[in-house]
This record gives sequence, C-alpha cells and structure tokens, in this order.
Amino acid sequence: MGSTNTSGDLSSEMEVDAFRRLFPLHFHERHLLESIRTDARPLGKARDTSLALGAVASANGSALAKIGCTTMLAAIKMEVMTPTTESPDEGCIVIDFHMPPICSPIVRPGRPAEAAPVVSKQLSDTILSSGMIDLKELSLVSGKAAWMAYLDIYCLDADGALFDAALLSAVAAFSHLEIPVVSLNDDGRVVVVSDEDGGKLDKEAVNKEKRKLKLSSVSFSLTCILHKNYILADPTAEEESIMETLMTVDCVALTRQRVKELQKILNEAISDMEVD
Repeated sequence: MGSTNTSGDLSSEMEVDAFRRLFPLHFHERHLLESIRTDARPLGKARDTSLALGAVASANGSALAKIGCTTMLAAIKMEVMTPTTESPDEGCIVIDFHMPPICSPIVRPGRPAEAAPVVSKQLSDTILSSGMIDLKELSLVSGKAAWMAYLDIYCLDADGALFDAALLSAVAAFSHLEIPVVSLNDDGRVVVVSDEDGGKLDKEAVNKEKRKLKLSSVSFSLTCILHKNYILADPTAEEESIMETLMTVDCVALTRQRVKELQKILNEAISDMEVD
C-alpha cells in the first residue's frame, strides 16, 4: 500500500508540474482565485528580506541584500577627482548595475542582459534625485579635490523585483560607507592615507578621521504586478514573465501610512484600466 501511495503522489506531482509548464498563466490564475500565490504567499505580502553589511572587505562600503531568492551585492570604492567648474564644491556618484550569466538562465554569456541598463538608469535617477546624498559632503578642497564614489551592484540571483533589491543594497552600502582619511602632499595634491601609515601624516589631514556619509533620507521601492483585478506585491521572476502590467513605486522612508497610500494609488490605477 505504501508503494502504491508513493507512486500516486509522484504521478500527481508530475501532472501538476506539466500543467504549470504548459499553461503557466492559467496555473497562476487558479491560485489567484483563492487569494493566494503559487509560493503560498497572500497577494499583498512581500518575500522575506535580509541584509548583511560589510560583505566586501576591500570596498569602502558594501552590503549583501536578499528579497526572497533575489540577491544583490553592492560595493563602493572611493577615489579622489577634480570637481567640475560648474560644481566646484561637489563630488560625484557613478552607478553601474551588472547581471552576470550566473544570475539567471535567460542571461547568456557574452551578451549583456537587457534589464541591466534599465535598472542602472533607474538607480541613478532615484539615488541622485531623491536628495538622499548631499554631494557637497563629498567635497575635499573647493575647486581642487572631491570624492568620486563608484557604486557597483552585482545581481547574483535574479528572481524578480530586481530594482527593489538593487536599491536596497545600494542604500545599505552607502549607510555602511566610511570615507577615507586624506591629506595634502608637498605638491598640494590630495593623498589617501592608508591604514599602513599608522596615522602618521607629513601634512595636516583634510579630514582627520574616517567618517560616515550622512544620508538625509532613505529610499525604498515596491514593485507590484497589476493583473486583471489583482495586485501582487513583490513578484517573482516567473510572475513577472507571464502577467500583464508591472509597476514600481519609489518611496522615501516608507511607513505604514505610506503603504496605505500606495495601496490606494494601485487600486485607482486598476479602476482606470478597467474603465479603459
């Protein structure tokens, strides 16, 4: 009897898997009728999120962020640059988003992922326009020297909501960032003081100790799928690939009240779609 039940269970699992592969949208919609998703989440529930700071020892700031299986590694390296004449008292931030072939079966070796430049631009627009970082904080010597912060984000596992996880890792990396100590040499150039120098400086330091970068706000985002009359928060890669409309909303210091407002906006958007 035990072997018969085992054989029956296996056969049922194979039938369900075959149905899911052949008719993925119908498979998901049958779950939505019960107000549940294929991973057993309620429609509005996001996946578990985790953060680990200092994931890259050689970086000035770094973080590993996970939303469900979606995994992002963010690292920041600081370099001294000459500021532009238009902004002599400001530093600069350069952001690159990378999707290596290991992150997803749809990313092929030797071919750039289509989503990479889109996410990279979204990150730049969000971080620079949110006012989260005051670029004047990156200034060293007016008109002569400022910090260039190179932020690289690597997608290690692309299982949906890429921008949400990438932004989370970027904010965490900036919160972990320590700005190095620098001094002026005999030529008047800014020199980064390494730990091997033991704090011995020939010239007075421009900044006397490592310091944290002040964040005036904290930016988050929430990606949702609008499918018929359903709202699915924090979609997986499978859900994104088969459903109708994807919407990402950027928020600053997300609160419960803001979540309610976001829900109202999404409901209004669905009503407008049904009217059209």
